[in-house]
Amino acid sequence: MPGLVRECADAWKLVVGPPYAAGAGGYVAPVDGPDLPPAVLKLIFPHRESRHEADALERWNGDGAVRLLARDDARWAMLIERCEPGTKLADAAVEDPLAVLVELLPRLWKATSSPFRSLTDEAAWWTSYLPRRWEEFGRPFDRRLLDGAIEALTSLAPTQGEQVLLHQDLHGANVLAAEREPWLVIDPKPLLGEREFGPAPIVRSSELGHSRIAVLGRLDRLTSDLGLDRDRARGWAIGQTVAWSFDPDCVEDHAETAGWLLAAR
Repeated sequence: MPGLVRECADAWKLVVGPPYAAGAGGYVAPVDGPDLPPAVLKLIFPHRESRHEADALERWNGDGAVRLLARDDARWAMLIERCEPGTKLADAAVEDPLAVLVELLPRLWKATSSPFRSLTDEAAWWTSYLPRRWEEFGRPFDRRLLDGAIEALTSLAPTQGEQVLLHQDLHGANVLAAEREPWLVIDPKPLLGEREFGPAPIVRSSELGHSRIAVLGRLDRLTSDLGLDRDRARGWAIGQTVAWSFDPDCVEDHAETAGWLLAAR
């Protein structure tokens, strides 16, 4: 990582500041450079979900998301717009954070095509490993959650509506307070699929409240305000929540969330 930072600094003539707190998405640090607006250097940890992050930011072109200023695909590196003050939506004193997300989500749903991976392919990938991962993790939750997720993913994938660009990791920590707009989205994990998938990461966003009432309240509010099919959105939320649950830090919360969703009608 230090070598990549030096290479990017040399190539883009950057002065690199102290990095922000490390996250799952990669290395991020504020930078300054000639004729460059306030920016950050992001080095992405190579991963299938992040492969087309720069393409998504390029397609959004600053509409509700941070602007892409430059990219170096060989190094998995980007220069992106800096958000100031950069407060996470989950940490901000906002009376109605869901209203922020209701405003942002439709702006991200751009009609597009390649190079983005499809939600259909992603759902097939999830179902291919779920039983094995469940066994490897020592059966960390009831089998009915696993079966419910596989059933939802298998039935929803081939019956989708219009395909749009999706941010499959849009939660309360991936929306930052900014100056150009009050709030901007960061860290896309892009997919191409139907709009009903869009609420899934928000529904399970435990930093916005982790209880049955909070989870189902987010599902109801988002689907109602955005005119989405509630049952399909519920199914996608179950599927992705279980698929993303195999991490010791979140498996318990995700299992509870999936259970509340599975029992809801």
